[in-house]
Amino acid sequence: MRTLVFAALALAVSFGVPRAAFAHHSASMFDATRVVETTATVKELQWKAPHIWLQVVADDKGAKKEWSLEGGSPNTLSRSGWKPSTFRPGDSVTVRFNPMKDGSAAGMFIGAKFNDGRTIGRWQ
Repeated sequence: MRTLVFAALALAVSFGVPRAAFAHHSASMFDATRVVETTATVKELQWKAPHIWLQVVADDKGAKKEWSLEGGSPNTLSRSGWKPSTFRPGDSVTVRFNPMKDGSAAGMFIGAKFNDGRTIGRWQ
């Protein structure tokens, strides 16, 4: 009887929880074998679930190039000391990221170094 009650409860929970709660976000589109480092100006930090996005503009051989860098979840990052104000528009930063495999101007954020020497993320 106890097994039947447990099975019924498990079934009820699985139908009651949205499928998105079980979703997993793949990082297969990023080239983890390469690291790009560039000095850029912060355009915007999008502090939204499920992942933050950092928009930066870099000088690419005389032309401006905007990069979209994906980071972790706001919840996880806030426990690591991040705030929505960590990156402010106009900040000059050197960023490191794994670029997209398809060559588009996006990547997975690794770390950043601010002009005053502060670092955030993985910066070694």
